This record gives sequence, C-alpha cells and structure tokens, in this order.
Amino acid sequence: MGLMKVFSGSEILAVSLKSKIEAIGVETVIRDNNQSNVFPSIENTKAVELFIQETDFSKANPVIEEFRLSI
Repeated sequence: MGLMKVFSGSEILAVSLKSKIEAIGVETVIRDNNQSNVFPSIENTKAVELFIQETDFSKANPVIEEFRLSI
C-alpha cells in the first residue's frame, strides 16, 4: 500500500488537519511544492497536499470528515 491524499488546500488548513490526524497516532506527509523560495518573483498559488498511509485511512477518516464539515 502507499500514500493517499486526504487534503488539498491552504497551508494553514493542512497544518491544522495534520495536527488533528497525528493526535490520534497516524503519521502524515505534507507536500507543498513551494517554488517561491527558488523563484521569488513567482506567486505561490499551488495547494498544499496532505497524505497518510492507505492502511491508516479507516482510523483517520472520522477526523478528516469532522474537519471537512467544520471548514
């Protein structure tokens, strides 16, 4: 099994969901593809993505759904 994307959006929301998921013992990975450090003139419009292991989805899903309903 591999990584599964569970969120795509702003960095603030991704970090908030990350902390909620990690609080129940599920590890997360954030990919931000931020190029603004490499090319300062380019505005960062790409979404931040949050991933978990597919095997952890059943454990994390209630937290993810509660988060989605709250935003």
